[in-house]
Amino acid sequence: MASVQDQFAPDLLVWIDRDAPEPLRAQLEQALRDAIREGRLHAGTKLPSTRALAGELRLSRGVVVEAYAQLVAEGYLVARQGAPTRVAAVTAAGAADVAPPTRLGATDPDAAAAVAHARRSWIGSATPTYDLRPWAPDLGAFPRTAWASSVRTVLREAPDATLGNHVEPRGAVELRAVLAAYAGRSRGVATDADRMVITGGITGAVSAIGGALRSRGVRRIAIEDPGFTVHRLLLARAGLEVLSMPVDEDGIDVDALAVSDAQAVLVAPAHQYPLGAVLAPERRTALLAWARERDALVIEDDYDGEYRYDREPIGALQGLDPERVVYLGSVSKTLAPALRMGWAALPADLVLDVGLRVTAAGGTPMLDQLTLADFVDRGELDRHLRRMRPVYRGRREALLAAIAEELPDARVVGIAAGLSFTLLVDGLDEAAACVEAGRRGIAVWGLGSFRGEPAEDNPTGLIVGYGALPEAAARRAIAELAAAMSDV
Repeated sequence: MASVQDQFAPDLLVWIDRDAPEPLRAQLEQALRDAIREGRLHAGTKLPSTRALAGELRLSRGVVVEAYAQLVAEGYLVARQGAPTRVAAVTAAGAADVAPPTRLGATDPDAAAAVAHARRSWIGSATPTYDLRPWAPDLGAFPRTAWASSVRTVLREAPDATLGNHVEPRGAVELRAVLAAYAGRSRGVATDADRMVITGGITGAVSAIGGALRSRGVRRIAIEDPGFTVHRLLLARAGLEVLSMPVDEDGIDVDALAVSDAQAVLVAPAHQYPLGAVLAPERRTALLAWARERDALVIEDDYDGEYRYDREPIGALQGLDPERVVYLGSVSKTLAPALRMGWAALPADLVLDVGLRVTAAGGTPMLDQLTLADFVDRGELDRHLRRMRPVYRGRREALLAAIAEELPDARVVGIAAGLSFTLLVDGLDEAAACVEAGRRGIAVWGLGSFRGEPAEDNPTGLIVGYGALPEAAARRAIAELAAAMSDV
């Protein structure tokens, strides 16, 4: 029996538990997501008005308005001015498996040129005075005491067999179960332990998935341009032809993707790297429609989805179609890259292939996996994120204030999220600016280093990271950067 504190919306079969620890808005969002995924709310279904649903559930109307807006942004709902909010065309979590694409033909890019291109992004001194590279979170804030506690727990309680030579290609079931639950509640990922594979970070996952796709006959994969150069290199090394897709303020250009002959695509829909765009709701819908029409696979890189400073994070694209979207997460941006741990939530027919490839590449140490499982299960990752979000938000705001004063002609692009933003400067000689900045003790990357298809009319600028820069150093760092840019 429901308690008197529970509220029920009979038209939608939605429950709200006022005694639960989760915020009411989060409960409503998750209840609606579940109803759509499970097929209880069909595509095109008209939802109650925000006022009517708020009355049924005894919530403030603002809670319902924000919940609807969040689900519109995630692609679960469609809202048009003057019309009712309706359920979008979303595939339920139990959708049929996707047959792998079988189209043929590819050419491999010059690997040496790709390596050289990647290395150009590392301009800057090895131990800079001001580190503006977007490579890591604040390593000094790593929760050593909490992590050490989990290490001790694992060493004390893990059976002797844990120290053996494990052959489970998916990784420790304890970690897979914990991460499936974490990804579900924090990012809206629809998966379970059986469909999770523990990887050597997101890069390890991209490499394994690239190889798995190549073995199934996939020859061409699209990626965002600009995008993470290492992913381009890894996919090329897997034998895939990498196609560059343009990105604007609404994310990847799905129209350009649709006229390409790509058989898969790698995207970062929650926070595109390095331009910082969020994939617009209509493009999320169009991207999934493209995948269904082409029998294609979408690989979702959610490298820093936990960090959003202006609103709630956008839920994972994977939750809309778990059999056509692979979800990738890691602790590189939340804890530290040195842990080399990530995870992939996969369609059922890819799990074993990807898991075996991860294992063949060395996998991730079992004791480390069990340590992370204990760390997440005890709520330490959530506590760490709650501590660090206001810190990174403050650092970002300090840099923006300094840029407004020192570089008034520059333009900052990207949402208030993650650990970096892009600073566009017309006509900037990026390479020269990075070299001069390095002489002044500033490590910074040029935007052009992330492009697969350089062109004379591409915007120029710098990628400015703030994970490693104390808030108090922001003004001096930008003053020195402005001086370096002025000199070139």
